[in-house]
Amino acid sequence: MNKQLVFHYLSKILLLGSLLFLLPMAVSLYYHEHDTAKIFLIVGICTAIAGVPLTVIKPKNKHMYDREALVIVALMWIVYPIIGATPFYFSGEIPHFVDAVFESVSGFTTTGSTILTDVEALSRGMLFYRSLTHWVGGMGVLVLAIAILPSSNDALTLMRAECAGPQVGKIVPKGKWSAAYLYIIYAALTLITIGLLLFGGMPLFDSVCHAMGTAGTGGFGIKNDGVAYYNSSYIDAVITIMMALFGVNFSLYYFILAKRLGDVWKNTEIKVYIGIMAVATGLIMIDISPIYHSFNRCLRYAGFQVSSIMTSTGFATADYTHWPGFSQMILVILMFIGACGGSTGGGFKVARVIILFKNSLRSIRKLLRPNSVNVVKSDSKTMDVQVVHSVQNYLSIYIGLLIISLLFVASDNADFSTTFSSVATCINNIGPGLNKVGPLGNFSFYSDVSKVTLTLDMLLGRLECMPMLILFSPSVWRKNF
Repeated sequence: MNKQLVFHYLSKILLLGSLLFLLPMAVSLYYHEHDTAKIFLIVGICTAIAGVPLTVIKPKNKHMYDREALVIVALMWIVYPIIGATPFYFSGEIPHFVDAVFESVSGFTTTGSTILTDVEALSRGMLFYRSLTHWVGGMGVLVLAIAILPSSNDALTLMRAECAGPQVGKIVPKGKWSAAYLYIIYAALTLITIGLLLFGGMPLFDSVCHAMGTAGTGGFGIKNDGVAYYNSSYIDAVITIMMALFGVNFSLYYFILAKRLGDVWKNTEIKVYIGIMAVATGLIMIDISPIYHSFNRCLRYAGFQVSSIMTSTGFATADYTHWPGFSQMILVILMFIGACGGSTGGGFKVARVIILFKNSLRSIRKLLRPNSVNVVKSDSKTMDVQVVHSVQNYLSIYIGLLIISLLFVASDNADFSTTFSSVATCINNIGPGLNKVGPLGNFSFYSDVSKVTLTLDMLLGRLECMPMLILFSPSVWRKNF
């Protein structure tokens, strides 16, 4: 393990991260919240000081292997949320440190689960900061660093380690410019969301916070009633559509801008993604029609919740825990399927579901015709066998972690729906679950053991397990390169 290289990169990321505290500090000053502004300033300065020492020391060996990239990602995603928890804790707005870390991890991993019982009690600066963690974590802190910091030959290696999905590739020849283009598209869509919400009458502060939550598919709200507070079909429609757009592989937006429409048209994942959303919305509309007695209201609430859950955003306009069991089951299934690979959304990813489905069909054909040549194809291309195996391995690890987490969280003796959905929603980075952790509930009643377990689930889900597992492998740290 090239430890010098690992800590050099970590220090550079800390220096960049220290600047992010300036934004909520400025918001706090604007709203005359001077004590909160001081907290952000102090945390920012301390973070910068922590990042200076190893930044000036250049590593002798600058070549990065996959293991270094994975360790950098894992360490960054542990250190960053812990530092991110300090404003919550030292301001006294979340006085219990485990709760502060839970809230911070939930923000940066774009999960949106919360321990807060009264969101509106937070200061404006803290509400803004809470939503900012979604925006930064949505595309990825390392992707932001790659896009901003001086050019690095290791850009694509780091992007592969951090970005969600079965495959991550370059959209332009240089990995640094791939990261830059992704963030430009991300920022542009965020600004469009802010503009559309403003046009619908939402105040500027609210629009910015909700746009960051939508863009990062995070779901932290600034009102106790969530998006339902605004009681606007227009706002619901805007957020529904934008959540769905942020759940799409961002490479496709680059292809559209580059007029490579053929690459978009033949993309299987986007077709399946839209198809699942449409079918799920239709089925829920039929199921909840006796409750709302109106086609428009059924479409409004079903469409919003399907888009919110499948993209792992977690916003809510209705308490779906009171919907029929059939509708709730569809939403739980969508929690596991998730959004597209290469998006800001969580879950298992549509791309992996497609690969597993096609590989199952291949296995059946092989049983019927043992001598035939069967391959898994995606977008008219033969899928690399290694990719198929990696998806199967990920599924095994994913199920194993799910079971272990359920056993730990079940020790708090909550009902089955609450326990199961708590783990499912955290490991898939969704936000709300069912019953006590539904859209009007929170995670404050859990013990510290369960909160730590769920916090680890959020990190494992955001990084899709491997970086975190490799970080704690002793053999990785023993070897020197």
